[in-house]
Amino acid sequence: MSRRHPKEAFISGLTGTGLLEISLGLALPPLCLLCRGLLLLAHHRRWGQPVRPGRHSLLLDFLVLVSPLVFSCTVLSPVISAVPALLAAICAGMFSRIYRRRQREAGVPFRQIVKDFQETQLDPGHIPAITVFRVYINVLTSISILAVDFPQYPRRYAKAETYGTGAMDLGVGAFIFGNALVCPEVRQKPGVTQPRFSHLARQLFSVWPLVLLGAGRLLSVKSIGYHEHTSEYGVHWNFFFTLAAVRLAASLLLAVFPKNKSWLVAVSLAVLYQLTLSTTSLRNFVLHGSDGSDTRVGFLNANREGLVSLLGYLAIYMASVQVGLWLLERRSSVRGWTEALWFLLLTVLVLFVLLHISQARVEPVSRRMANLSYCLWVLAHCLTLFICFLATDLALVFTKLLVKGSTVPCCWNVVKPPHTSKQQEREAVPVGGEAKLPHSCLITAINKNQLLFFLLANVMTGAVNILIDTIHSRAAFTLCILHLYMFFNCFIMYILHAKNIVLKFW
Repeated sequence: MSRRHPKEAFISGLTGTGLLEISLGLALPPLCLLCRGLLLLAHHRRWGQPVRPGRHSLLLDFLVLVSPLVFSCTVLSPVISAVPALLAAICAGMFSRIYRRRQREAGVPFRQIVKDFQETQLDPGHIPAITVFRVYINVLTSISILAVDFPQYPRRYAKAETYGTGAMDLGVGAFIFGNALVCPEVRQKPGVTQPRFSHLARQLFSVWPLVLLGAGRLLSVKSIGYHEHTSEYGVHWNFFFTLAAVRLAASLLLAVFPKNKSWLVAVSLAVLYQLTLSTTSLRNFVLHGSDGSDTRVGFLNANREGLVSLLGYLAIYMASVQVGLWLLERRSSVRGWTEALWFLLLTVLVLFVLLHISQARVEPVSRRMANLSYCLWVLAHCLTLFICFLATDLALVFTKLLVKGSTVPCCWNVVKPPHTSKQQEREAVPVGGEAKLPHSCLITAINKNQLLFFLLANVMTGAVNILIDTIHSRAAFTLCILHLYMFFNCFIMYILHAKNIVLKFW
C-alpha cells in the first residue's frame, strides 16, 4: 500500500495534550444529552405531545448527540473551551423558558419545587447514566478511529507514543471501565448463590467473538498491508485480544477473591505492577525489547506492549467492578442519588490528587505500559464523565417535573412524583421501562448492538482509509466524510432497533 508509511508516520511520535483540555472535551457529551432532553421537553411544553418517532427523531438525535462531537474534534478544536460554554448557554436559555412558563401557570415557589424534586422517587432498577456512558464511549471511539487519519484532527488528541495523555489514550481505558460496570459479577442479584467458577465459564463462552474479531483484524491488516502503529500493542496483538484477556483474568480473580473487595485487588495489582516497572528491567523491555534495540523477534518481543499492559488494564477493570457494585446499591430517591453524586465527586478529587503525586514522584502517564499513573488517570476521568451524565439525568428529572406528562428517552423514570396519592402512584409506575417510551432513541439503538456498532465502525474506517487519501483532505471534505460515516453507522443501529433485532447469540 503506497500510503502506508506516510499514514504510520502521521500517527507516530506524539505526546498528547493536557488534562484540562481533555476535561473540557468530556463536558461535551453530557451537555449534548442535556440539550437533546431540553429540546424534547420544550417541544412537549409547546405542542402538548412528544416528538413523533421516525426519521425526525433520528435526525434530531444525530444532529444534537453526535454532530457536535465531530465538529469539536476537528475544525472547532482550536476553540474547544468555547464549545461547552456555548452549549451550556443554550441549555440554560431553554431551561429558563420552560421554568418561566411553568411559573406563570402554577406560581409555585422555587424552594418548594426543589423540595418536591428531592422527594421524587426514581426507578431503582435502571440507571440510565451507565447505559449513556457506555454508548458515548463507543461513539467517541468510533469518531476518533477515523478522524485521527485526517489532518483536521489535532495530533495532540491522538494516542501518545510512550508518555502523555491523548484523548484516544483515555478511550482505551474507558472501554475497559465501561465493560466492567456491567460484567456478570456486578449484575448478579444480591443473595443469589452460584458456583464459584460459573462466571468464568460464562466469560469463556462470551469472549469468543472478541477473539474472532481480534484474529480477523490481524489477518485483514497483514493481508492488505494496512497501516498500523506497532508500539501501540505490538505486531500481532490488538485491543480485541486485550479486552478478551482482561475479562477472563478478572472473572478468575473474582472467583477467588470476594467481589466486594475488588478495589483491594485493583490497588494491589496497580502498585505491584508499578513497583515491578520501576525496580526491574520490565520498563526497558517494554520500551526497547529484550536486547535494547527494539527487537521484534519472538512472540514476547513482538507483542510486549499488549502483553505487559494487561496488568494495568486488569487493575482498571477490577476497580471498575467495585464502582459498578456501589452504583447498583439500591437508591430510589433523588436525595439518595444526590448524596451519591457528592461521594463520587470526593472520590474523583482524591484520584486527581493521587494522580498528581504519581506523575510527580513515580512516572508520567503511559498508555503503552498502562502504568499506575495511567490507571489513576483513567479512573479519575471516567468517574468525572459518569458524574456529568448522572448530574444531567437529575437535571432532566427536575425539568420533567415542570412539564406535566413529559418523557425523555434514556433518562430516569419517575415512579412516584411528590405528593402522589396511592392511585396516582400506581398510574405513575412505568410499564416496560425505556423500551416503551414513545421516542425512538439513538442511544438505546446503539446500546442494543454495541459490539456490532464498534465492529462496523472499524470496518468502515478501514474502507475509508483504503479508498481515500485522508492525510491530504480539506476541512469540508473531512467533515462530510466523518458525518456520512457516523450517520451510516447510526442508521444501521436505528434500523435494527426499529425491527427489534439484537445480533448477540453468545
